[in-house]
Amino acid sequence: MAKLRVKELAEALNIDSSVIIASCALLEIPASSPLSSLSIEECKKLIDHIQKYKE
Repeated sequence: MAKLRVKELAEALNIDSSVIIASCALLEIPASSPLSSLSIEECKKLIDHIQKYKE
């Protein structure tokens, strides 16, 4: 199963990893540091959540 680290997702979205971690807390995704791993499904949820607030 493919995994992506919080810091890698943050770099791809051009945002700070703390934004990803805060979003994880809101979405009840277990990630507490930039080195935490995220599944593809979790990444999709995070991207959808973050894009709603970027607009």
